[in-house]
Amino acid sequence: MIEISNDGRVRVLRLDRPESKNAFNEALYDGLTEALIEADNDNGVAVVVITGTGDSFSSGTDVVELGQRMGDPSFTPGKHGFPGLANTLIGFSKPLMCAVNGLGLGIGVTILGLSDLVFMAESARVKCPFTDLALAPEAASSFTFPLIMGRQNATWMLLSSEWITAEQCFDMGLAYKLCSDAKLMDETMRHARVLAAKPISSLVASKKVVMDPLREQIQAARKREDKAFAELLGKPANIEALTAFAEKRDPDFMSLGE
Repeated sequence: MIEISNDGRVRVLRLDRPESKNAFNEALYDGLTEALIEADNDNGVAVVVITGTGDSFSSGTDVVELGQRMGDPSFTPGKHGFPGLANTLIGFSKPLMCAVNGLGLGIGVTILGLSDLVFMAESARVKCPFTDLALAPEAASSFTFPLIMGRQNATWMLLSSEWITAEQCFDMGLAYKLCSDAKLMDETMRHARVLAAKPISSLVASKKVVMDPLREQIQAARKREDKAFAELLGKPANIEALTAFAEKRDPDFMSLGE
């Protein structure tokens, strides 16, 4: 589920569930978390790049598995799951870059707020479908997105469940570079190699002084989000959203009085 390769001191982690557009099930959450922990502890790795296989970066949490989890008391969660991945991203000590090669939804977007540099293919587009699912933002995006792109842009992205183009992401500051589809990985790797040529100790120390003032606020945002998420998960609107998704129809929140 994770294809791992090295280019000198750059480690590339490629999400590899193309049959589900790289949706995060428990196994993929665990796989990416373990790969990040290993890279963070590897003295030969200076920079990590995350990208996706096929035409998608990641379509977010696997909603089919999410529905099974809600309806099956015997469902066994992964070792790390979503919380473990979020904590690992927040604490990751080395430069973390994302090369968004196609569509990104949910965690496939909010992960960008926890990375250090984002490169997007011109054809990429992203969506935070939280209100479509009758849920709340995740992965501290309620803090990182306003910080990165301003409150009004973040409000629209997090509340509208509308598709946002790569060009819009670049204009708002969510993406550092906008690249042609053919040149996305070349451009991402060119920047990664520049950083990877620096002393790892200096990279780690530099990221630390940038991130340390923010980490407490990021974790506080996660706690607020987790509370809101738990209050909404499994409620009638959320059940209607998941049922509509499974039945390939638009949800009807109006009939619920929502």
